[in-house]
Amino acid sequence: MAERAQRRAAWRLGKRAETLCVWWLRLRGWRILARRIATPMGEIDIVARRGGVLAMIEVKVRPTLAEAAEAVSPRQRLRIRRAAEAFLGARPGLAGLTVRFDAMLLAPRRLPVHIVDAWRE
Repeated sequence: MAERAQRRAAWRLGKRAETLCVWWLRLRGWRILARRIATPMGEIDIVARRGGVLAMIEVKVRPTLAEAAEAVSPRQRLRIRRAAEAFLGARPGLAGLTVRFDAMLLAPRRLPVHIVDAWRE
């Protein structure tokens, strides 16, 4: 039962972190196209657009920013890339945009850190 409560608390924390990141991005001129995109291949936390750039953004919240940065594993990056391919395949109108993979890192009592082009495929 305690494990279930921990998972629920982690889910709520992640949802709040994503909401904070969405507002942070909006204040910086990004338009949020989607949140929590789930595909059979993986999940994308935030899809945002600014000008000709389409960012697939992974949000990580951990006790420290360093731990948050380390939490985006190679396996997870592959799943996000596959999810991005599925997302873009269903939206041909976005084909002309430059696709980028970003990360947003959060830690307690810290503002979000937006890592632009966090990894390349």
